[in-house]
Amino acid sequence: MPQLRVLARLTRLLLVLLLGMLMASVIALGERLGLKASIERRQRWSCLFMKRLVAALPFKVRVIGQLPQRPMLWVSNHVSWADIPLLGMLQPLSFLSKAEVRHWPVAGWLAEKAGTLFIRRGGGDSQRLREQISTQLGEARPLLIFPEGTTTNGHGLRTFHGRLLAGAIDQGVAVQPVAIQYLRDGVIDPIAPFIGDDDLVSHLLRLFAQPRGEVCIHLLQPIASAQKERAVLALQAQQAIHGALFGVEEAVRVPQRQARAA
Repeated sequence: MPQLRVLARLTRLLLVLLLGMLMASVIALGERLGLKASIERRQRWSCLFMKRLVAALPFKVRVIGQLPQRPMLWVSNHVSWADIPLLGMLQPLSFLSKAEVRHWPVAGWLAEKAGTLFIRRGGGDSQRLREQISTQLGEARPLLIFPEGTTTNGHGLRTFHGRLLAGAIDQGVAVQPVAIQYLRDGVIDPIAPFIGDDDLVSHLLRLFAQPRGEVCIHLLQPIASAQKERAVLALQAQQAIHGALFGVEEAVRVPQRQARAA
């Protein structure tokens, strides 16, 4: 039975990837003919692909809260590669992603065409990245970032990097905190996290061998960025997400030295 389940799910996933390849081919053909699609159209196509991809994954998805009605900087905790399609299906978005994603088959190509910004860990290009994020937000394009900088096992949060939120302050754009939580049998899912030296194929096979898990996506109250230090803004977003995931709220206390350094 588990083998049949894996085979059926892999078959469905391959069909979705074929759809993605068809979409990519249409966009590429249009570019060759001088009919370059707008970033808004490419984001809509990417969102459509993400919806189909999520439908092929073994998750039951529950969304809590309201989608923002204006472009914002989306800020989310990071547990798995699946975070990207799960959040990207909600509305057309651009992403800030690690450079490795650019080389993923189909999804990486579509992500690049949809306006994804790729960051090299330890690349030392923080000022250029800040300008890119500011430009995206200044052109009224919603952008999603994972300010922890890496994935976790879902049992806690890492410190949010304030430098990634500087672009929102530059443009006066509100921050949309998003908490994503993977559950299995009512507890934190030990299979969904994609951490360490895990590889995508092995992780997919483990997911597909199990019954469907549950994903809860909490769209939290937006946070105004005007006249805030980036460390304070990052900590407020982190605490909002922490409260949604673990039910613990703490007062915002940022030492002045930390605020200047973040």
